[in-house]
Amino acid sequence: MSLTPYLVVGNAEAAIAFYIAAFGAEEDFRMTDPGDGRIGHAELTIGAARFMLADEYPDFGALSPDSIGGTPVTLHLALDDVDATVARAEAEGALVLRAPADHSFGERTATLVDPFGHRWTLAQEIEAVAPEEMQRRWENETGA
Repeated sequence: MSLTPYLVVGNAEAAIAFYIAAFGAEEDFRMTDPGDGRIGHAELTIGAARFMLADEYPDFGALSPDSIGGTPVTLHLALDDVDATVARAEAEGALVLRAPADHSFGERTATLVDPFGHRWTLAQEIEAVAPEEMQRRWENETGA
C-alpha cells in the first residue's frame, strides 16, 4: 500500500521546472495530451518520495489551488538542508510564509507556497525527540 500526492497546476510544464530547480526533483515521465498539448500526467521524485501532477482539466473537476482560491493541504518534505532549499525555492518564485526556524520537536522547518498555489512545509531533523518528550516540551512552551 502507498499514498502518492497528485497535484493539479495551472501550468504543468512550468511546475515541473520549478520542482526540479527548487527541490531537486527528477522527472520520471510525462504524458502529453495529443489534443491540446497539456500535460495529462507526470511523475516526479524527490529523493525516495514520488508525486504526480497534471495540468488543469476543469471538465472533470481537476482544478489547481489558484482556480479554487487556495488549498487546505500542506505537503511535508523532509530534506537535509532547509535553508538552502528555501533560498532556491524563493529564487524560483515561491512565497515564504514562515522562515526557517528550529523547533522543540526536533526539526528545523519553513513553510512556503509554490508559484502554483501548493503549500509546502520543508523540514530537517536536528534532534531525535520521542513523542512523549515532544508533548512535554509543547506543554512547557504553552504553559499548559
